Amino acid sequence: MLLKNASILAIDDDPDVLTAVRLMLKTEVKEVATEKNPETIRSLLPKKEFDLILLDMNFNSTINTGNEGIFWLKKIKELSPSTAVVMITAYGDIDLAVRSLKEGAADFVIKPWHNEKLLETIRESLQRKSGSSINAGLSGESVIGTSLLGESEPMQDIFKKIEKIAPTDANILLLGENGTGKDLFAEAIHQKSLRAKKPFIKVDAGSLTETLFESELFGYKKGAFTDAKEDRMGRFEAAEGGTMFLDEIGNISLYQQAKLLSVLQNRVVTRLGSNQPIPINIRLICATNVPFTELANESRFRKDLIYRINTVEITIPPLRKRSRDIELLAKHFAKMYAAKYFRQDIQLEKSAINKLSQYHFPGNVRELQYTIERAVIMSEDDTIRESDLIFSPLENQQPANEETNDFRLSTVERNAILKVIEKHNGNITKAAKELGLTRTALYRRLSKYDI
Repeated sequence: MLLKNASILAIDDDPDVLTAVRLMLKTEVKEVATEKNPETIRSLLPKKEFDLILLDMNFNSTINTGNEGIFWLKKIKELSPSTAVVMITAYGDIDLAVRSLKEGAADFVIKPWHNEKLLETIRESLQRKSGSSINAGLSGESVIGTSLLGESEPMQDIFKKIEKIAPTDANILLLGENGTGKDLFAEAIHQKSLRAKKPFIKVDAGSLTETLFESELFGYKKGAFTDAKEDRMGRFEAAEGGTMFLDEIGNISLYQQAKLLSVLQNRVVTRLGSNQPIPINIRLICATNVPFTELANESRFRKDLIYRINTVEITIPPLRKRSRDIELLAKHFAKMYAAKYFRQDIQLEKSAINKLSQYHFPGNVRELQYTIERAVIMSEDDTIRESDLIFSPLENQQPANEETNDFRLSTVERNAILKVIEKHNGNITKAAKELGLTRTALYRRLSKYDI
């Protein structure tokens, strides 16, 4: 569902919060209403249906439960089951907000929020409300994510796989380059599963230090470390009954792998500072941009963990290998950003489509999305022309791991340098060492080949 067509109700006993929400949303949505007293829910919802409700977690009300937000969330779901609810919470109530996800909330935001973050949360919640079936992707109208739009043979094969494996509890490993939309596929699998009404918890595992890895995933008890001022559940507990999505799993250390393997084998977590094991019931989906052959290297990744996370493996193809979908995706993005920026329906000239089709998109669907967004913003009228399409210099390189018929030594050397630098995420020291060069010699070649 488009944000501009949405009717939204905000319920909070703080008039300043309601004013901020009203000012932020009045130009973004079709209708925004505000209420200070949650008691009005009983009389309001039977008369009027809202697409989404922003609901505070705490009120000075007669419902003396200590968690009024949960009470009113249940009441909303009873009166209007199809309405998406986003909880508004203070930082100290995060555990309560996570519990609200188990009770049917679409998401939660923490006060004070950034407007862009709140808008994105609302937009994603409305998309999920519009429909949670991957079948929409098969027909060309994806509501889970734009990466699920696809008419090409590789995408159709993936859709068939998802149809088979989503209803099972099999652990899934998603492989693919950055920008292919692995997180969107993970959410699609969850939405198509028998756990769809339970939480979908996403964690960027590769960004967590060893200390944060344990406290974030397993939780902690008050006093477990200096800043542990209260008990806090971990992400595994928050995902109870639902799906845990661990992104960038290929970047975690061997120590972290051992901790994760123990949890997956025993199906229990133990909070830091506690000896009490807590049973967990989750479905695990992992993703990485690390090639499977590198994961199989035991000096980098434990084979016993690979077997645990890889009951079924799905490789998401790069956009250059599903070029038939480029025009479909480009038109989708043009329509989406025309609505976002209050432009008339924008069309793509044939020359623009040809330019897109001939480009190799090293940044994959993400790069295409940003290219079209920029073109919509900068276009002079309701047509995107070839000159409006400017590809990001960040991605201006030859496609990785692609065969070429150009066997000139200069081309071979340039491609080798690009691959090694990409492998080491831009670390010149490591790249130079693998190439057998000094840093100075590698810098000379970077300048020579304009990399």
